[in-house]
Amino acid sequence: MTLGELIGPEAKLSAAVAALPIAGITADSREVKPGYLFAALSGVNTDGARFAADAVARGAVAVLAADEINVGVPAVAVPDPRRALALIAARFFGAQPETAVAVTGTNGKTSVAAFTRQLWSDAGHSAASLGTVGVVSPTGTKVLRHTTPDPVELHRLLAGLHAESVTHLALEASSHGLQQRRLDGVALRAGAFTNISRDHMDYHASFEDYFAQKLRLFTELLPPGATAVIDMDSAESPRVADAAKARGLKALTVGRAGETLRLVSAEVEGFAQELKIEHAGKTHTVLLPLVGEFQASNALVAAGLAMATGASADEVLPRLAHLQGATGRLELAGTSHYGAPIFIDYAHTPDALAKALDSLRPYAAKRLFVVFGCGADRDRGKRPQMGAAAAAKADVVIVTDDNPRSEDPAAIRDEILVAVPGGREIGDRAMAISEAIRMLRAGDVLLVAGKGHETGQTIGTRVVPFSDHGAVAAALSKGAQLG
Repeated sequence: MTLGELIGPEAKLSAAVAALPIAGITADSREVKPGYLFAALSGVNTDGARFAADAVARGAVAVLAADEINVGVPAVAVPDPRRALALIAARFFGAQPETAVAVTGTNGKTSVAAFTRQLWSDAGHSAASLGTVGVVSPTGTKVLRHTTPDPVELHRLLAGLHAESVTHLALEASSHGLQQRRLDGVALRAGAFTNISRDHMDYHASFEDYFAQKLRLFTELLPPGATAVIDMDSAESPRVADAAKARGLKALTVGRAGETLRLVSAEVEGFAQELKIEHAGKTHTVLLPLVGEFQASNALVAAGLAMATGASADEVLPRLAHLQGATGRLELAGTSHYGAPIFIDYAHTPDALAKALDSLRPYAAKRLFVVFGCGADRDRGKRPQMGAAAAAKADVVIVTDDNPRSEDPAAIRDEILVAVPGGREIGDRAMAISEAIRMLRAGDVLLVAGKGHETGQTIGTRVVPFSDHGAVAAALSKGAQLG
């Protein structure tokens, strides 16, 4: 493709520059090859314009930037280079699944994307999901570095899915991805909002800024006439509904306070729950094979997305009985020698941890245990809040390491333990899990929280192999439950 075809007529390029052939695009100067367009983006820690000369030396034939720069090749200045790159990537790679939806919110994105993919698959569509656990498609799972990949990688993936004949795609839309315009080139038919609570305050200037980035999905990305699926049980949901209405979107609301799919009741039935859901004056009864009312909320959001893309409630709601939980999302990982269930969950915010523990409380005839920590180089303010949630909701709290990264892990644990009077401290995560399992007795329940699906632990600059699933299995196999 030519530079003019990629950037569009609004750039007002000369005929010679517009005719320049482009062999590839990237925002990483180290990936530049001859014939590439280099996007000089301003980041959190550095300005991509600093690497423009290096990109040209590697073969870049044009540069995209916020300001005019002189590097010996055509440099195109645009007001919003990140958005421009997303649109360029969409044009360069061309194809993407014909039906795409995005889900945003603090918690539940991974489950909603997975559930939506399953509902579509059950209906006979070739479906995929993309987000925290990677790209899951009929051909398998591919791990990603980011919940929402950069636009070049994202559109390369979308074109690959299209080549695999995937027609339906559910994407997670992180606040980082939305703010950095990574999704701006995706043709979306619907978007969903789960909930919002404190998270990523190390990146966003304030909670209001964090919320504003989530709202971009509804105020800017979804085209007028598309559908917004909104879980109305979050305090900020009415603001999302108002934003959707102002954009000219169709609103499909779910939850106990929803109108389209109203959750009338959720009754525990073993490791499942019986849901009564009201739609258009008719009550549907569904046995959802998942633990926790928050999973019922996620299932209804997914049902809403399926309905927003062509299915009827009568078709979708019975399929909720076949849903399988996403890896590491309140997942039953094992049972101790004494019959105590052990669950693994990705909960890494105060709200998510509290909800996970609330969900497991009905199963704890005696004590509810939790093992968790907090990641380093992230929002420090939520550490005591996580501790307070654990202290309020669990009977036995063991504070351990999550991903220590560049911080002193003992200092992180201290910041959590301030809010956990009587909490135990075991820095080694595998030892903490093993000790918790050793303490379990009949009637107890254990939640291992924070890492979920992750298969590595970041210590300093190294990522060492580690998974909560593996640690639970190892502790059970070694007889830790026999203490």
